[in-house]
Formats: sequence, C-alpha cells, structure tokens
Amino acid sequence: MKFAADRMLGKLAKWLRILGYDTVYSRKQSNDTFLALADDDRILLSRNTRLVGRMGQDRLVFVEANDPKKQLQALIRLLGLKPDPDKFFSRCAVCNALLEPIKPEDVIGRVPDHIWTDHNKFSECKNCGRIYWPGSHLARGRREIRRLLGE
Repeated sequence: MKFAADRMLGKLAKWLRILGYDTVYSRKQSNDTFLALADDDRILLSRNTRLVGRMGQDRLVFVEANDPKKQLQALIRLLGLKPDPDKFFSRCAVCNALLEPIKPEDVIGRVPDHIWTDHNKFSECKNCGRIYWPGSHLARGRREIRRLLGE
C-alpha cells in the first residue's frame, strides 16, 4: 500500500516510512499536485477539510487526530494495515527512498568516528545520501512501534 501525506502530516509520513510504507510527502506541493498523486495508486492522507469532497473516500482519508502517533493508530485501524516487521526501517525517513546496505569502509568520514568503530552494519539512502545504522534510536523506535501497534 502506498500513501501521500499532505503538508500538515509530515510526522505521520515519517512514521509510515519507518514502518516501511512508501509515503510521498512535501511541504511545497499545491492541493492539485497532491490530489494528482492518487493517480499513482496512492491513498491520500489529509487534514485539509477543503479536500474532502474533491476525492472519493476510497482514495482520500481525512486524518482527524492532531497527535502523529494517534494518527498512525487510527490509520492502522481504519485501513486494517498489518505492518511487516521485516520492512521496518527499510526506507529513508526523510526522503522515502529505499535504503541499501553499505560496507563499513565506505562510510569512513561520513559518520562520526565513534559510530564507525562501534557499528559494523550501515545502510545508505542513495537519493539523499543519509547514512543509517542500528544505534540506540533503533531499539527505542522498535519499542515505540510495538506500543503503537498494541503489542
């Protein structure tokens, strides 16, 4: 399932990406550009009440909650999403591209020295160049995911 989140749902978009869902998000797109993303087989997510009548309910989900975690929980319930743990942390949380494994020697100078010496597994976003590694943020993220999913 693919999503597009409007400019009011950046944190929700980030959480969907963390769960492995292909989620387009831009703070700079017009309403018409946003609505056109439905043509790419995406479910549109919006907090903009003016968009509700412009798209069928099967293509646009109006997100009511203000809190991103409550937004995610409501979306999971509403759409019956079954997040796959094998896909968690597989996308760049910033730009949505799939992450690719990268050799530790290829990140020298691109991550702090203490990170390079303490870790041996890295992923790279080929789109924006960000480097990811399984640090303490990963364990916290997994705990938060379990909490959000009610596990």
